[in-house]
Amino acid sequence: MSERPTAQELCEAILEFLGGEILPTLTDHRLRFRTLVAMNALGIVYRELAALPVEDDAELRELAAKIRAGDVPAGTLDRVKADVEARLRVASPQFLETYR
Repeated sequence: MSERPTAQELCEAILEFLGGEILPTLTDHRLRFRTLVAMNALGIVYRELAALPVEDDAELRELAAKIRAGDVPAGTLDRVKADVEARLRVASPQFLETYR
C-alpha cells in the first residue's frame, strides 16, 4: 500500500516551504547560507529517493482484497501488525515505543 505523503513529497514540501516562505525573510547572512546548505542537502535526498526502485505492493494489495472479501488467511493479523510496526518505526518511533 502506498503511503502518502511519500518521502519524496515530504522533501518537496519542505523545500517549497524553506524556499518560498523562510528564505525570503532571512536577513542574517549566516542563517541564509545555512538554510541554502540545508535546502541543497534536502535536494540531494530528493534525487536519491527518485533513483530508488518503485516498491512493489501487489502482495499487500492482494491481501487487502482478500480481507475485504472476508477471506482472511492464517497469520494475517501477525502480518498486519508487522507492517504497521515497520511503518510506525519510520513515521513515529515515539508512538511505537509508547504502545509496545
